[in-house]
Amino acid sequence: MLTDERWPVARLIPITSATGVEARERNAASALLAVISVVEEFGRSLLKPLGAPAGKIEAFVEVPFKLESGHKVRPDGLIGVTRGGKTWWCLVECKVADQQLTVEQMEMYLDVARTNNIDAVLSISNHYATKSSDYPIELDRKKLRKTAIHHWSWVRVLTEAEVQKQFRGVKDPDQAYILAELIRYLSDSRSGVVQFNDMGAGWVGVRDGARAHTLRKTDPHVAAVASRWDELIQYLVLHLTRDLGRDVRQLLARQENTATARHQALKDSLVSRGQLYAQLQIPHTAGPLEIAVDLIARQITIATDLEAPRDGKSRGRVGWLMRQMSKSPADATIEAKISHTSATRAGVLGALREDATPLIPDAAREIRGFRVSLTRDLGMNRMTGRGAFIDSVVDVVTLYYRDVLQNLTAWRPSAPKLKASEGPIEAETAAIPPRIEEALDRAQDEAE
Repeated sequence: MLTDERWPVARLIPITSATGVEARERNAASALLAVISVVEEFGRSLLKPLGAPAGKIEAFVEVPFKLESGHKVRPDGLIGVTRGGKTWWCLVECKVADQQLTVEQMEMYLDVARTNNIDAVLSISNHYATKSSDYPIELDRKKLRKTAIHHWSWVRVLTEAEVQKQFRGVKDPDQAYILAELIRYLSDSRSGVVQFNDMGAGWVGVRDGARAHTLRKTDPHVAAVASRWDELIQYLVLHLTRDLGRDVRQLLARQENTATARHQALKDSLVSRGQLYAQLQIPHTAGPLEIAVDLIARQITIATDLEAPRDGKSRGRVGWLMRQMSKSPADATIEAKISHTSATRAGVLGALREDATPLIPDAAREIRGFRVSLTRDLGMNRMTGRGAFIDSVVDVVTLYYRDVLQNLTAWRPSAPKLKASEGPIEAETAAIPPRIEEALDRAQDEAE
C-alpha cells in the first residue's frame, strides 16, 4: 500500500518556509492540488484525460521517495484516485515564472514512478505543450514504456477552471467559491503563472530575415520561432476555449501529424515563403478557421471555406452568403469557387453589397463554394503590448470569429417534400385466395 498517514495533505492556503520562486512553486502546487481534491467536477475534468478513474481524489505535497541509488527526492505533489479498492497514482512536478523542466529531473521522477507502481507523471509549467509536441522536452523513451507522462501549461489549468465555473458549473456553492478563489489566485501575476507574452530572442532576426529572404533552415532561430508559433496557437486555443466555453482544438494536416513533421513544415514555410500558418476547429461553426501570417507583407489573413448551396442559381447562392454577412466588416473578402475549373471570382464585401455581379460566373458554370477572409496589418514587436505581434494575432482572430465566423451557417439541403395529393386516398381490400377462405370457414365452424 503506497499511502502513508504522515504525508502532508495539499492545503488551499499553504504555509512554507521557502522563499522566492521555490515558495511560489510550492504554493501554486498545494493550492491547485487542494482544489482538485475538493471540487469534484473540476478534479474529474482535469484527471480523466490522464487515465484516472472516477473516484475519491486525494492529494499530497512534497511526498518523500528514495531511489534505488539511495538518493531521496520530493516531487511537488502526488495525486491518488481510489475506486473499487484500487488506487490510480500520479506524481506532479510544478514550475512557475521562467523556470524550465529538466530532462534529469523528469527522468528521475519516471524512475520513482516505475519503482513504486505509480501510473503517471504530470508536469505543470508556463511552457505550452501543443498538439505537435509529444512532451516539452526530449526524454528517454525506454522510461515511458510503463509510465505515462503528461504536461499542462498553467494557462491551460486556469482555462479549465474558468470553463468549469462559467459553463459546466459546480453544484456545491462552497466548492464553487473555492474554485473561484483558485481562479483569482492563478490570475494574479504574483502567483508565477505567466500568459504568453514573448516570441523569443530570435524573433527580430527571423522577422527581418523573412523580408530580406535570408533565412536558412539550419538557423536555430528559425526553429525557435517555429516552436514559439505553435505555442502561440495553443495559447490562442485556450483563449477561445475560455471565452466560448467550448473545446477549441488545433487541426493538423495528415502529413504534419507528428512533432517532427509539423516542426519541419513550419521551418520550410518560414524559409521559402516567410509564412506561418495554423487551422483551428471551433465546435458548430460553418468551417475551420484558417490563420496565415505573412512576415514579408507583414499581414495576417483569417479565412474559412464554405460549400455553396446546391439548389438555386449562382446569384441566389451569393445572396444566401451575403445575408449572413450583413454585420461583417466591409473590407472582408468573398471569393467564389467556380465549378469545373480552378478559376475563382472575388470581391470586397462593401462593394458587393452594392453590386454582386463580380462574383457571378457565366451561365454555363455555377458557384460550388466560397472562401471568406479578412486581412489586417501585423504588429511586429517581440513582446506583448502596443504594436505587438502576439496581440495582433489574438485580436484579429477574435475579431474575425465575432464579426464573421460565428454568424455563418453551413448550407444544409431542405427536407424532401411530399407530392400534392389529387384526391382522397381510398382504401383497397385485397381478395382472399379461395383455399384460405375455405380454411377460415372450417375453423369458424369448429369454433362454433
